[in-house]
This record gives sequence, C-alpha cells and structure tokens, in this order.
Amino acid sequence: IGGATPLPQEGNPKPRVWRIPSQRALINRYGLNSEGADHIQMRLRQRVREYAYRMGFGIDEEAEQRILDGEAGVPPGSLQGGKLMAVQIAKNKWTPDQDIEAVKKDYVYCVNALARYADIVVVNVSSPNTPGLRGLQKSEPLTDILTAVVGAARKVKRKTPPAVMVKVSPDEDGDVDVRGICDAVWDSGVDGVVVGNTTRRRPDALPQGYNLPALEQRIMLEQGGYSGPQTFERTVALVKRYRKILDDGSYGRNGIESPQQSEPKLATGTETPASPTIGTPVQAPEVTHPPTTMDEIEGTVTRDKENQKLQTPEAENDSRSQPLFRLPERHTSSTSSSSSPSENDPSPSSSVPSSTPPPPTLSNPDSAPSSLTSAETSTQTPSSPNTSREPSRKIIFATGGITNGSQVLEVLSAGADVAQVYTALVYGGIGTVSKIKEDMRDELRKQRDLR
Repeated sequence: IGGATPLPQEGNPKPRVWRIPSQRALINRYGLNSEGADHIQMRLRQRVREYAYRMGFGIDEEAEQRILDGEAGVPPGSLQGGKLMAVQIAKNKWTPDQDIEAVKKDYVYCVNALARYADIVVVNVSSPNTPGLRGLQKSEPLTDILTAVVGAARKVKRKTPPAVMVKVSPDEDGDVDVRGICDAVWDSGVDGVVVGNTTRRRPDALPQGYNLPALEQRIMLEQGGYSGPQTFERTVALVKRYRKILDDGSYGRNGIESPQQSEPKLATGTETPASPTIGTPVQAPEVTHPPTTMDEIEGTVTRDKENQKLQTPEAENDSRSQPLFRLPERHTSSTSSSSSPSENDPSPSSSVPSSTPPPPTLSNPDSAPSSLTSAETSTQTPSSPNTSREPSRKIIFATGGITNGSQVLEVLSAGADVAQVYTALVYGGIGTVSKIKEDMRDELRKQRDLR
C-alpha cells in the first residue's frame, strides 16, 4: 500500500493518469496523493484487530499484539500465509530536499506509524512526480535516510521487525549513480532494492516503425512517469548491474572476503593450507556460490512433482495458489525493542507550510503492484539486517515492463528475487498473475524436457 506521507497531501491535479492502449502503457503523475500516516495506521490497526477477533484472539490491544507477534501463524502484514504486504513511505512534498534532517524525520515518522503493520517497508526516493525527490538518491543523503529508517524499523513493537527496501529510479543509471546507491544499501543495512520506478523517458513505439495515433502522440507529451512493455529490456539490464554490484559490495565488509582473497595461502615450506579465516570457504580453493534463482525454481518444481496430487479441479486450484520459489534465507532477527513506537515518535517535519493540509478522506490508499514473489512465507516476517554480523545477500525486486511468464523467468535469472507486475494488470485484469504463473510453468516444463 502507499505511498504514505507523514501528513495528508492531495497529489497533483487531475487528470493525472493516461493510458496508451496501442502500447499497453501508462503515464502517471499522481504526485504521492496520501491520506497521511496516522489515518493509514488507524485503518491497518483496525484490520489486524478484526482479524484477531475472527481468529478467536479477541479485539483489544493484547489480541492485536499476539497477531503481530506471529501467534496466528501468518505474516503480521499480509495476514495471509505465503504472501507479504509492503508499505511504501515517502516525505511530504513541502519538506525541503536540502534539509536532510527534516527529510529523515518525515520517513521515520512513517516508519513509527506504519512499520508495525508491514512485512516490508519500501522507502520511495524515486518518484518522478515529486520535485527534487530523486536528488535524495545520491549516496551520502541516501545513506543517512536509510540508516534512520532501518534504526526505526528495528524498534517496532513486534517480535520480528519488517524488512526494509529502497525503491530506485531507472533513469539514474550511470555507474556513479548505481554504485552510490549500492554503497548506501550496504552501509545503511537495508535488505535490498526495488528496481525501479517509472521512467521520465519516452521509448519508441512498438512494433518498430509504428506511428502512434494523434491522441496517443499528445499523451506522450504529458509530464509524468512512463510504464509499459518497452521498459523491460532496461529493467533486465539494471537488475544485472545491481545484482553484480550488490554482490561485489559484500566483500571486505565484516570479515567477508572476495573470492580471490579467500583462496588459502600455503605456508612457506609446507603443503598444508593455512586455517581459513572468517568468511573463507572451508573447501578452498574452490569458490562456492549460492544457489541461482533457476536452481531454486527447479528445486520447487521437483518438490511439487514428488508431492503431486490427483489432477482434480480442486487440486489444480490449490496448485495455482502455491508460490513458485522461495526468497533467499535471511539471518535470524535481532530482538525488537519492547518500547512502543509512539513513545518517542518525532512529529512530521517542521517545514510544513502555514496552511494546514485538508483532513484525510475515507478513500482507500493506493495499492502497491502485485508481485510474483519468491516467498513461501513462514510465520515470521523477514528480519531486519544487522550490519554488525556477517551480511546476507541483498534482495532485488524487479518491476518495469514485465508482461508474461518468460519475462519473469528472464528477470529472475538476471538476479532478481521477486518480479512485480503493475501495468500488465491494468490491461490484463483479473487472472493476469495466474496466466503469468502458468506461462512460467510451461516454460520450465519445456526447459526440463530439453535436457
């Protein structure tokens, strides 16, 4: 859900979203319209308490806490096994970008209000429709912001804190930009990146040489973020770059050595390798690598085959509801603080204009994109990392131009852990994700048969 800002804000004037049907694409400039973190918190709290009541826990604060601590056997955000709920947060548009302390205060306010009810907190510093926001992706301010968010997320009143991810722009794709973001990810301790947001660029029409109708040509001139199938190749390329740089970035941190450094040195006059240090592979000089996404997918296919049921309509429906692969295992969580987030909540940035924003409406907050995730969620939410121990592999969510199962497999093979679908849902409607999953199964069967 989201994006959520500390105080309510209207977003940009309507109309603010346009379809380009011939390209199955969208342009939007919503501008982070939000009911405000406090109003969203109230609704999320009510949702958890109603669930607690249905499950027989009661409807008071103690019942709410028991659900958030995992006693119902479901993730505390989604409240559904095998699924995760992300809450996207952002600063108010009137908070000055140059005042990093005020910006941090906005993000931390949202964390304190909402992270308790989320499985994942997504830090949006890449909306193309909020002036100056993308400037926060520079390494130094981004590190400061993410460090503050991770610190606040670890203190949520819950047994396991939510994961924290940062949503980045596909337009800031220079080597310095990407490396700076990856450094900020490692230095701050966030769990990974969402690659990426909508683009300010306007790609050529498909098929090549196609002339857009006059109306669509005018729409292409609208300001805002573009999303559609043409962005897929750039998504794959960016995922590969982020995966490589993020994986390379783990070396040299907290005792983790590069493959070259981890090769054992032979002591002078002996043939016995020196004892391995922390982070050195035991079976050196071979360099071990974590299982690839395709290995994980094939593993779950093998598992499903062993547990195959009779091909009844009921069994088919049950099979379709199962995730296809698993998120990489994460380290055990640190114990969250017992203090309530509200005890030390900072107020939203003091840089709010004198005219108070209008009271929140009762309309639903924007929904986050549907995801084809690698999560077969346990009863506990993925934990927030601790930079004082050995770092784990960073997670990558990929979004941008994904329309079919083959593309999902391609982006997963490129290094992503989760493939997100949004614009394809707008055009495909109900059944889009099921169709994509069926495409994936068909493609995996073909690959298996060719071996």
